[in-house]
Amino acid sequence: MAQRSGQEDPERYLFVDRAVVYNPAQQADWTAKKLVWVPSERHGFEAASIREERGDEVVVELAENGKKAMVNKDDIQKMNPPKFSKVEDMAELTCLNEASVLHNLKDRYYSGLIYTYSGLFCVVINPYKNLPIYSENIIEMYRGKKRHEMPPHIYAISESAYRCMLQDWQMPRDGVQLFETCRCDLLSDLFISHLAQWSAG
Repeated sequence: MAQRSGQEDPERYLFVDRAVVYNPAQQADWTAKKLVWVPSERHGFEAASIREERGDEVVVELAENGKKAMVNKDDIQKMNPPKFSKVEDMAELTCLNEASVLHNLKDRYYSGLIYTYSGLFCVVINPYKNLPIYSENIIEMYRGKKRHEMPPHIYAISESAYRCMLQDWQMPRDGVQLFETCRCDLLSDLFISHLAQWSAG
């Protein structure tokens, strides 16, 4: 997609570079250290490696600072392998737990990826700034594409809704869910404007 000078590339807010995310050295490090998530007052959860098990208690070494801590075995949550970093659909996570979901959303958000699927649902985190991902060019990128063929976006949801309406003459579940759970004027406007543009063009 050609960019005028001074404009940001919208694709950086949509696509994850899997070559950068999947690093064999990180995978080996994850395997060797037996990395897990442990509760943290400061971060909610933080990465740690298991050092020793003592009955119901586990000695862990915190990845951030190397400090050792004693944690109850029930408070430990499994960590996904690095290949699942910034995954587009959290239903694909092998370890689907609170810590992994929050970590994935946080990683994606700080990379500028505000849309994430969770099965049938689309989770959106407000970036509190305008992103260049709602232009005519982006609408065209999603036109005629199935949901799994493109990164998560409101246009993928509205595209799916439009296709289902043409096929079944009824609102699909993900479109209804969008309005029921979000009730967000901006997303509703984007959803409806995308449907209107699609049907007009």
